[in-house]
Amino acid sequence: MQELDDTALLREYADLASERAFATLVARHVNQVYSVALRHTRNPQDAGKITQAVFVILAGKARRLGRGVILSGWLHQTARLASLTFIRSQIRRARREQEAHMQTILNENEGAAWEQIAPLLDRALSRLSETDRHAVVLRYFDGKSLREVGAALGTSEDAAKMRVTRALEKLRKIFAGHGVSSTTAVIAGLISTQSVQAAPAGLAQAVTAAALTQGAAAGGSTLTLIKGALKVMAWTKLKTAVVIGAGVLLAAGTTTLTLHEIQEHQPHDWAAPQAEHAWQVPQADFGVFYKAPAQVTMLPTQFKEDGNWCSDGSRGAMGIAQPLSEIIQVAYQKNRLRTVFITDPPTNRYDFMAKLVGPQEAHKNLPTDANWTLALQKKIAQQFGFTGRLQMRATDVLVLQPGPAGIQGFKVSHQMPKGLAMRPTPGNYSYYEQPVSSLTALLEPRFKIPVVDQTGLTEDYDYALKWNEPNPKEPNLPGMKQALLDQLGLELVPTNRPIEMLVVDKVK
Repeated sequence: MQELDDTALLREYADLASERAFATLVARHVNQVYSVALRHTRNPQDAGKITQAVFVILAGKARRLGRGVILSGWLHQTARLASLTFIRSQIRRARREQEAHMQTILNENEGAAWEQIAPLLDRALSRLSETDRHAVVLRYFDGKSLREVGAALGTSEDAAKMRVTRALEKLRKIFAGHGVSSTTAVIAGLISTQSVQAAPAGLAQAVTAAALTQGAAAGGSTLTLIKGALKVMAWTKLKTAVVIGAGVLLAAGTTTLTLHEIQEHQPHDWAAPQAEHAWQVPQADFGVFYKAPAQVTMLPTQFKEDGNWCSDGSRGAMGIAQPLSEIIQVAYQKNRLRTVFITDPPTNRYDFMAKLVGPQEAHKNLPTDANWTLALQKKIAQQFGFTGRLQMRATDVLVLQPGPAGIQGFKVSHQMPKGLAMRPTPGNYSYYEQPVSSLTALLEPRFKIPVVDQTGLTEDYDYALKWNEPNPKEPNLPGMKQALLDQLGLELVPTNRPIEMLVVDKVK
């Protein structure tokens, strides 16, 4: 008898409450889920609790999962979020701060190499687009052939091969950003052989029993974990993501267009009020973006003043009165300090919107990954003839690294909504559950030079930075450097080294 695929088993369970179908799904995927949890907790007992919680969540959501869902990818993401929820609850309960530690230099030994990559793997996968993440999980976690990966993603074997290759290269760059140097071949081999470990005997049966009773058979701590993980999943799905290396919504311009101005001109039916500040875009204003139909549009603006742009990293971006150079940087996800123009683009300004999902699909579980960036790149090439390529180029940079006394001032907690940054006064920044990339995003525009993270900090942290800056228009760079050293134990070291740059030129 031909073995049923995940989709058929999921439908059988959802429609017929088939315990056999669900038990088959658990047996098929329990090792993968357990391994994700074990990488996070490094504790088999805790990993078992998390695995149980994940399949209870699956049992509860089975009827609501779309028929096109890639179950192994969905389980990987759910396991990661449940693991993070568990870790944060443990830290809050024990009132302990997790000390950040440095990555050691990767050596040629496979065991040591895996020890370097394992703590970074799941977070690195979460930074990929959903389709890229599915491709990697199917290929290396599930051991699928490229033909099977292509079939699952609704594409050809060759296209699946290209996607997997690009995804591995993205992972390599993420690891390199944390000081772990390797090749895509080594990374692929390590993930294939090391990423999935056998779950303890009997765990599959215990998981199935707990899930089929919607958690009634699970312990109190597991039920608490399930509730917490569901909240995190809901928040992750609905939150507004940030692009171009920052952990908060950014707007590119400094001049605000008022609602009255936009209503007066009304050049497009999707024109919306922009942010009141250059660093924040209110959800109410950005809601116009979600209500607009799917489109990739660039039209000459009718506004005299420079507006702003904003982006939901998973859905798309929009902007008012933006120069082409800025739109190119949005399309390729690079800021101006990391972009080189071989041919200067025109200085005319445009209103643009790039999104591939309409309002009816805004809250559905659809593969709305960063393909909108590719669509915007294609639009720019067709309309203006400009294309970009990523290239390693030597340039002056500042390396953010631990100071002589070591890193301090970072802690893992859950005091505020994830990804929130607060700036109550000039020279006073507080971050809640954000990566160090949020800090480098603050430093780069102030020092007007690329900042390379070599701190070795790989998690999301609470941290604050305060320094004396009476006049925001005149940045106190020495004071900021000293605050970095005194409060966070970090220093900025100038050097010249190759970094990935976006090189933009006009096609002849």
